[in-house]
Amino acid sequence: MASSRGAAPAATRAARGDARAAHDRDRPCYAALDLGTNNCRLLVARPAGAHFDVIDAFSRNVRLGEGVERTGALCDAAMNRTIDALRICAAKIRRHEVRRARVIATEACRRAINGRAFLRRVRRETGLEMELITPEQEARLALAGCAPLLDPEARSLMVFDIGGGSTELIWVDLEGLDPAERQNLLMALAPGPGGKRRSALRREARARVVDWISAPVGVATLHDKFADVRDDRSRYALMSWFFEENLAGFIPYEDPALQRRLPGLQIIGASGTVTTLGALHKGLVRYDRAKVDGMWLGAEDAVRLINALVDMGPAGRRAHPGVGHDRAELVVAGGAILRTILRLWPAPRIRVADRGLREGLLYSQMWTERMGDA
Repeated sequence: MASSRGAAPAATRAARGDARAAHDRDRPCYAALDLGTNNCRLLVARPAGAHFDVIDAFSRNVRLGEGVERTGALCDAAMNRTIDALRICAAKIRRHEVRRARVIATEACRRAINGRAFLRRVRRETGLEMELITPEQEARLALAGCAPLLDPEARSLMVFDIGGGSTELIWVDLEGLDPAERQNLLMALAPGPGGKRRSALRREARARVVDWISAPVGVATLHDKFADVRDDRSRYALMSWFFEENLAGFIPYEDPALQRRLPGLQIIGASGTVTTLGALHKGLVRYDRAKVDGMWLGAEDAVRLINALVDMGPAGRRAHPGVGHDRAELVVAGGAILRTILRLWPAPRIRVADRGLREGLLYSQMWTERMGDA
């Protein structure tokens, strides 16, 4: 006679699985798509308390901004690559029956003379209504996306996001702010719909912003600008100088008095450059987001890794398993930007963020509903 001892646990597991599936169906899906100068990235997620569970994702290096620095326009090959990627994203959004989606484009489409025409083509061929966000919105979304990585002891916070076509920096004053309210206040900076309660919190959050800047210098545009300089070390030095030139007007750069706040300053870096350095510091052969996102990277360690990457030359970087062909040249430009930031604001360490605009877009949608209109 067959034993039935295993039947009850199996039935219990099946019932629990059905209950989880029913619970998931009750939670709406949200989507966030970020079309940048280099990459097309999508996240589909469901709310989970104050955070979210990712149920699908997509990322492709489309190099939309290829040649924009030289010609001022998006080229046909880059637009075709991007359309192909966006079709995949649109299919995923439809398949998951997404309740709300924010689909944004950034610097490449802002800068290119045919950027808006391309977004109209995207609508015709994929059905995606892309929003061309402003540089300020981009900086605020990056900050909101990094809010969970805030150190409760920080007295001020600077988040930088090194993109393909631009680099955003935003500095927030946290002095005297209740630690329990800090994360919610940072998420309130993400652009989104109003409502009395939401608008009041957003006004309070904006008052905490010391300054922000969107420097029209990213890894792709910086690489293109100095592509004719063959020596890596010389090109690296020129890139650092040029990036700093584009920080003019940013109050934390112009006002030496803010240097006194450095003991309480936390710096969060959101970019492929920073995550690459984090993975290299941990000695990862294969990239693992769970081990990199949120880690602390010492400033001296970051500078050492940047110097090593510059000195190993193009062939060495391409052959390195932690860098690879796609990032072999761009990581030098990213390193020049990061080294300049660390020189200007010498915090002992930075927090590595494998997150940014997409997470900010998701938080802005979920936070808006959670806060309500009261």
